[in-house]
Amino acid sequence: MPHIDETLPFHPVTFSVVIVSDTRDAETDKSGDTLEGRIKAAGHAILARTIVPDERDAIRAAVEERVADPAIDVIITSGGTGFTGRDVTPDTIEPMFDKRMDGFSAVFHAVSRAVIGTSTIQSRCTAGLIGTTFVFVLPGSPGACKDAWDNILVEQFDSRFMPCNFVEIMPRLTEK
Repeated sequence: MPHIDETLPFHPVTFSVVIVSDTRDAETDKSGDTLEGRIKAAGHAILARTIVPDERDAIRAAVEERVADPAIDVIITSGGTGFTGRDVTPDTIEPMFDKRMDGFSAVFHAVSRAVIGTSTIQSRCTAGLIGTTFVFVLPGSPGACKDAWDNILVEQFDSRFMPCNFVEIMPRLTEK
C-alpha cells in the first residue's frame, strides 16, 4: 500500500514556477499562488516564480534558464495546455524532454475526471525530464494546479513516500 514512512528523513527539493499567460500578472496569478502555497507548505523551496506570455520563445527561454540553474530540481508550468491558437506550452516544452513521463498525464486525467468529468480531455498536460530537472506542464486553472499537487506531486516529491518517489532517484539521474 502507498504510504509515508515516518521513520525516513524528509529531503526538501527546489522548485520553479512558470505561469504561461497573456492576461495574468502578479496580483491576479491565482495558479501561481496555489502552487507556491502548496509547495512551501510541503516543506520545499521555490527559487523562482515568473509569468511569461503564451509565446514559444518566452516559454522556451524561461524553461531553459531554469534547467541551466543547478539549484532547481523541478519546474512546474501552468497555462497554455488547451487547444486555442495561443496554447503552445506542451508544443514548446515536449521537444525539450530527454525523457517523457507519460504516466503523469494518465494519472492527472484520472484525477481530473473525478473533479471535472470529461472536460479533462481539453487539457494537454504533460511531463518529462530535461537533463536532471523534472518538468510538469499543468493547465492554467488553480483547480488543476491544486489537483495535480495534492493528488500526485506532493507524494512523488516526498522522500518518505513508499513504495517509491522521485526524490530517491534524483542522485541517479546522471547515470550512464
